[in-house]
Amino acid sequence: MVMKALAHACILSNDLDKTQQFYCEALGLRHRFDFMRNGERVGFYLEITPGQYLEVFHTTAQNQALGHQRLHHLCFEVEDVQDTIAQLEHHGVPTRDLKMGADHSWQFWCSDPDGTDLESQQYTEHSTQHTGETVHLVIS
Repeated sequence: MVMKALAHACILSNDLDKTQQFYCEALGLRHRFDFMRNGERVGFYLEITPGQYLEVFHTTAQNQALGHQRLHHLCFEVEDVQDTIAQLEHHGVPTRDLKMGADHSWQFWCSDPDGTDLESQQYTEHSTQHTGETVHLVIS
């Protein structure tokens, strides 16, 4: 079996409207379609780029009882970290930890309305995502 691509990542949300507003307005993703159950919206699909999606479902008591994880974090590649920070802050989203990462990519963090951490990376010509070099992390 050969994997072709990551089809989507799925996160849980306590408030679908706030989550959709955050990802569509602050981050610029596109709403593709909704999931409905008995006439109620229980989730939706967002397009990151053609063929890359984020799936969002409403958190339920069943999810919580089963101990479902939300996800550790999502990482988006961006064209310009400074422009992305400005866009997020324009929408009232605090950002943190802008730095050059150990992988030689610019990065910073923010959180969505449910607390899911989001990393944004701007690759450079030396980014290990391009070079394939091993990243040696320093223990602090």
